[in-house]
Amino acid sequence: MTPWSEAAEQVDTIADDGPAPDEREAVEDDRLRLIFACCHPSLSEEACIALTLREVCGLTTEAIAHACLRTPTTLAQRIVRAKAKIRDAGIPYQVPDKDELPARLKNVLRVIYLVFNEGYSASSGVDLLKPDLSAEAIRLARLLLELLPEPEAQGLLALLLLQDSRRSARVTPEGDLIPLEEQDRSLWNRASVDEGCDLVRQALHSRGFGAYTLQAAIAAVHAEARSPQETNWAEIAGLYDALLRLEPSPIVHLNRAVAVAMRGGPEAGLVLIAPLLDQGNLGHYRFAHAAKADLLRRLGHFPEAKASYETALALTQQEPEQRFLKRRLAEIGG
Repeated sequence: MTPWSEAAEQVDTIADDGPAPDEREAVEDDRLRLIFACCHPSLSEEACIALTLREVCGLTTEAIAHACLRTPTTLAQRIVRAKAKIRDAGIPYQVPDKDELPARLKNVLRVIYLVFNEGYSASSGVDLLKPDLSAEAIRLARLLLELLPEPEAQGLLALLLLQDSRRSARVTPEGDLIPLEEQDRSLWNRASVDEGCDLVRQALHSRGFGAYTLQAAIAAVHAEARSPQETNWAEIAGLYDALLRLEPSPIVHLNRAVAVAMRGGPEAGLVLIAPLLDQGNLGHYRFAHAAKADLLRRLGHFPEAKASYETALALTQQEPEQRFLKRRLAEIGG
């Protein structure tokens, strides 16, 4: 049994109230300081995240809305309300006391994760990647781990390193998207892979890990496969089962459906994706329609695949992804 498989079995035995992490006397980085300040406990989790991403990290309202599965109008209203609450309640923009840092850790982890995601796969524009954003998120994750050497901080940094390790293989010289199964794995950054896998192992051994560590374990299974055919999809599906017990979100359900399809065939994945779209949770999420289209294409159901690709294309504002979807449509005669 691999350490990643053991993680899936441990999830149900992990206590919610693990040991308190050690804190340093001060937050040494200005941006990390501001992120902690914006993640005030009197604000809702979503308001904290939206406000921090907009005001501290400089992401657009549209990018934040895409990351949070909300409309830009809804996100803009929440940011305005959060600012008003800070003003009316006199909440200071200052570094919290060290004993308050752990309580804000969840939102800080989420902010760093979403900043990385915008760098890893931009929500709009001419480029798939924004390497400066990804690098900044990794830098902040390293600082956070130094400040709070806690398992989920380890897990987050591991996840970012493992995802970023593929950067050079994810786009052509012309900037076109290369899907995972077609990437030249010799271009993956082995130093980042090795560091990420080591961090995952450390986090798993703590038994105080959470959702970021499980996502990192999934990325580690991909990283250790020498070819797409050698990917252990059964292990990945099992890790997604464990992740769903900690974070039962529609996107995790979607990712698990894709893993199930890769393990058991496209029909098995379509059965799981259909209710996610029918219930409206992911109706405006381009990756859900693209995943459905890909499974239909693999089955040879080209008219239905064409309709799903066209829906995904209509929801996509990023040019490399648009070109990729158009190529898929051309391949099936669309």
